Amino acid sequence: MPELAEKYVGKVKLIYIDPPFNTAQTFASYEDNLEHSVWLTMMRDRLLHMKKLLSSGGSIWVHLDYAENHKMRVSLDEVFGGENFVAEIVWQKADSGRNDATYFSTDQDVLLVYRKSALFELNRLPRPDAMNSRFANPDHDPRGPWAMADPCAPDAPNNQPMVYAIQHPMTGELMYPAQSSCWRLAPSVMFEEMSKWARYELRDTGDRVKRAEVSGVPVEAAHDMVPAIMLAEPLDSAREHSRAVLEPGLPLLELVFPRGGLGRIMRKSRIPSRGMVPRTLWPNSDVSHSRGAKKELVNLFPGVTAFATPKPERLLQRVLLISTGAGDLVLDAFAGSETTAAVAQKMGRRWVTCELVEDTFERFTKARLAKVVNDADPGGVTRTKGERIAAEDVELPEGVSPEDAAKFTSVLNKLIADEPEAKKDPRVKALKAAAKTTRTKEVMNWRGGGGFHVAHLSPACFDYDPALDRVVSTPEATGQVLIESVAANLGFPLLHPDDDYIFEGRRGNTLLKVIEGVTTVELVDDLVKELAPGETLVLAATSVLDGVREYLRKVRKGSRVVAVPDDVFGYQKETAL
Repeated sequence: MPELAEKYVGKVKLIYIDPPFNTAQTFASYEDNLEHSVWLTMMRDRLLHMKKLLSSGGSIWVHLDYAENHKMRVSLDEVFGGENFVAEIVWQKADSGRNDATYFSTDQDVLLVYRKSALFELNRLPRPDAMNSRFANPDHDPRGPWAMADPCAPDAPNNQPMVYAIQHPMTGELMYPAQSSCWRLAPSVMFEEMSKWARYELRDTGDRVKRAEVSGVPVEAAHDMVPAIMLAEPLDSAREHSRAVLEPGLPLLELVFPRGGLGRIMRKSRIPSRGMVPRTLWPNSDVSHSRGAKKELVNLFPGVTAFATPKPERLLQRVLLISTGAGDLVLDAFAGSETTAAVAQKMGRRWVTCELVEDTFERFTKARLAKVVNDADPGGVTRTKGERIAAEDVELPEGVSPEDAAKFTSVLNKLIADEPEAKKDPRVKALKAAAKTTRTKEVMNWRGGGGFHVAHLSPACFDYDPALDRVVSTPEATGQVLIESVAANLGFPLLHPDDDYIFEGRRGNTLLKVIEGVTTVELVDDLVKELAPGETLVLAATSVLDGVREYLRKVRKGSRVVAVPDDVFGYQKETAL
């Protein structure tokens, strides 16, 4: 409808669709066994409409399994352009294998992500507390917690000025970046930071062969002269300066030498302020799985047979976190159990959703959203469970997560359960203390509120009759229902009777008149008299006498007659071009 088009066209930030997968399975809520070409045609036609709805910075996420994934990607390339492909995300939907599989047990679905244009920007994900727990501040650095990190970066062949030797201030050895890597920091910054350990100078050491080896390029391709950062004082003197830097109580410098100053150069890495770049592999430990989604529905609707393939709220939460902000508009054109709108409501997004199956709408879609609004949905993303993190003053070894530490403690307790002496052993106590973890507090994200409006489709005025191979009118095609359907299909916003009691719609300087019956030359004359200078007429009638089309074009240039229903859809295609 044009009235709705004005409200939503070009304004939707995210479209998430979870269409029937066309897997030859028959779901209670979907006709999911369509022939491939029919399914793809059905989806392409809808994609073309959805593209118009997206804002210039919007994106569409299409949830699929293996059956149509490769074909759908070709269709998405056609509609949105291959240059607007963003990612193919793999969601680990299974939490266990299936021994009844013919060949392989399928673990994943995919989400194909396309942007409307280059104006699309994604959001980074919040960093979990567990990820930040590896950062500590043992030296009371005023800049805050840090962790040791590699001082090297990849792509040495294209960054040869960043490949050079640095002389160790304690051992005197020449340090180079790792193979095929370069130093991460600019040479001027590296020189400035190294000069805080001892006195340094830039010096040509004639190491072109070594630099070529590190860079992975032929010697003749290595840069001629890249100065090394070398000590400008005797090694003994440099050691004294370095030991002073390592005095207890002083913050360590940005370039760190572990093992009491004897280790290889490292750098301090701070907690990133911009969050995490999303990855394309989404394990169910992060976003739940199909079994978890079914449990969410069972908890909402006890005793009701759930959908075969519902999606968990945490999965949709991640989609919305990456692609939308507060107040943005989200569309789901295949509502089903309506996870998308439920999560959007809880996250403060605006949403529109569509469901054609009346039973599904009443039992699941509307009922679920009512529970969300009325604070009767305690599951899903309503609350966030506390994260497991290292206990205060505990620094877990690199590569050991808080979950690993908790499992270790659990296993250790089981092993010594019947060993009273082992429980008292100082070494066991020390291990437990070193692996001690705790949980952060649970966070309540949603307490109900807001609301929604339900809009019902008008009865269908037109249908396709395969026996006649043409579009025909239905018994409902009468009165105001017919007027509204014709106006919508021809792209005319309706006029209120208070504004115009003769015509039904207006688009610019063109007026619409719908006649349920026969249109005549006399009727054309009466209508044309009501037109202002410069206005044209589209006259839609269920019966058109010979000569009326030509007569209207003659008496009012630019006007035309549309026979209902034969000409309606042909006219629609013409006006869309």
